[in-house]
Amino acid sequence: MVRILLFVILGYIAMRMLWRLLKGVFEGMGYQRPGGSHSSVGLVRDPVCGTFVVPSKALTSGSGSNTRYFCSEKCRLDYSGRG
Repeated sequence: MVRILLFVILGYIAMRMLWRLLKGVFEGMGYQRPGGSHSSVGLVRDPVCGTFVVPSKALTSGSGSNTRYFCSEKCRLDYSGRG
């Protein structure tokens, strides 16, 4: 009886491990569940330190095609002090 119970428990653990492995493989291949979406966001480079930042969350200087994006106030001040 104990032997059967042990086999059932080990079988359950093996099935859970296999399920997690397959889930990881499919997610790694880019498989998406229905309703889930991963949209990409364009990044811009801070001209002072070179850090990539999301334009909607970055500090800016200038306007139009002359807009510069910064990761921090320090970088923005360093850039404005250059020229």
